[in-house]
Amino acid sequence: MKDNKAVEYGLFAAWAIAFTATLGSLYFSEIRMFIPCELCWIQRIFMYPLAITLAIAAVKKDAKQAVYALPLSVIGMLISLYHYLVQKVPAMAQTSDFCGVVPCNYQYINVFGFITIPFLAFIAFAAISVLLIVVLAKSKE
Repeated sequence: MKDNKAVEYGLFAAWAIAFTATLGSLYFSEIRMFIPCELCWIQRIFMYPLAITLAIAAVKKDAKQAVYALPLSVIGMLISLYHYLVQKVPAMAQTSDFCGVVPCNYQYINVFGFITIPFLAFIAFAAISVLLIVVLAKSKE
């Protein structure tokens, strides 16, 4: 019984992070009027379905959905890491030439010298990934 609660809480926490990240990205683009770069759009492609998939999984208490959500989260995490490196490593910034109107190395926010939007996305994807791995492990016990 204890493991079932861990699965339920894990799915709910993963959904809450995905939902918050989705709202955060919409806040930055629709309220603050930050134009997303190409890499930001790709990260959104991986985060937005997580908010929906994990909501369904949390409501149905279906740990099997973690199998489908985990690849989205891991790929999104890798893209976020790449985007962060493009912003913070000068040699990587040269690879941002393929971006559209807004260069991918542009930093709309830079709190404490290291917290940028891709950093926030990376943390969200990483936390979701860890939670989903825990959910999968607990559901097999």
